[in-house]
Amino acid sequence: MSSAAAPQGSPGTSKRPVGAFSLLALGVNGIVGVGIFFAPADVARGAPGLGSVAVFAATAAALVPVAVVFSALGRRFDEDGGPVVFARAAFGELPSFVVGWIAYVSAIASTAAVLSGLVGAIAPDVGLRGPGAERAGATLLLTALALICAAGISLSARVWTTLTVLKLIPLAVLAGAYLLAGAPGPAAGLLEARAGASAADGSLLRAALTATFAYQGFEVVPVIAGQVRTPSRIVPVAVGGSLALAAGLYLVLQLACVAALPDLASSSAPLADAAAVFGGAGLSRLVTVGTSVSALGIAVGMVATTPRYLSALAHGQGLAFHFDRVAANGVPLRALAVTWLLVFVLLLGGTRGELFALSSVAVLTQYVVAALSLLELARRRERGLGPRQAWASYPAIAVGLALVAGGQPREWAVAAGALLIGLLLRWASRRRP
Repeated sequence: MSSAAAPQGSPGTSKRPVGAFSLLALGVNGIVGVGIFFAPADVARGAPGLGSVAVFAATAAALVPVAVVFSALGRRFDEDGGPVVFARAAFGELPSFVVGWIAYVSAIASTAAVLSGLVGAIAPDVGLRGPGAERAGATLLLTALALICAAGISLSARVWTTLTVLKLIPLAVLAGAYLLAGAPGPAAGLLEARAGASAADGSLLRAALTATFAYQGFEVVPVIAGQVRTPSRIVPVAVGGSLALAAGLYLVLQLACVAALPDLASSSAPLADAAAVFGGAGLSRLVTVGTSVSALGIAVGMVATTPRYLSALAHGQGLAFHFDRVAANGVPLRALAVTWLLVFVLLLGGTRGELFALSSVAVLTQYVVAALSLLELARRRERGLGPRQAWASYPAIAVGLALVAGGQPREWAVAAGALLIGLLLRWASRRRP
């Protein structure tokens, strides 16, 4: 083994460059993605009027126990991997592989979808014409982000922190414009009628599911715990702080959309439309630009964190190619190279649509498995855990199972297919000398 690389969790990764602000930015960046620019209308279809605000508030409250679970475990595991290492400690290698593989494949597909969508949105402005040019542009962007991440976790952290601040600016300006308006807006007279209306285009559960995935992202914080200076102190702050900041912002933004747009459920760009009401065309354009900046921030975070699922999977599994090796700059370079290749294949093949259905299954699986891991480790009184630290597991499991009920059969079929492929690859890899 060269001196430049070491297995995950070895002294070779002892230099930890990620501090509290960068880790908090990673969590906020993971939550405040492209989805929030469209979620206000999607939630309003299932819960009209002020009901949509209540859904955002109730969903945030329901996710607090999940955040407590990730905080309690994240502070006790001083290595990369998050749910992968939680499940390994509690249940062994095979359950760890199952949750990690689903998370990894989902992250790959989501990265391809975000890159493709971002390049497609800006293609007319940068002179890209046709699907071939857009795929080439997405590949170049993917390669540039991979090179940034390969240069070291320190540079990656600076990039995602900067993009997080930039993407929050238009959202904060819109929230401020609404609060400064001092009036509910032109849709005020319609709130009572719409609040009591039946949900014609969707159920309350589907609205809650939409809000849940607008809040997802705080679970990526422990995935880079091995690069955090003092994870026992910083990880809980970043997990809880990112959810709290996102929840406060989302509630104000949803109120602004409800107040500004009489027919919110039919808006294709609710935040931009609300910005036009409260701040004119200039603010609307700023929010629209913020959509692309937000997508870029999400892409950076995904390229930086996704390879760590693979490196955590390989650690202890006896897999070929030593994907668990981490370079001296804190980057699992082999896992990053494979991740680049897989995203590249999806971008070229255009098959990411079906795999993108894994997103909800992957997140809910991580929620439930993490909660079960906390229960098991507390039962065995390992890692300084006991029954008092495991209270959040029960409501977290209930939330996960309730949201699973809102999933689509296609999502579970795709998850089953991806898992079967992963298990076959694991079997083949472990047979290698």
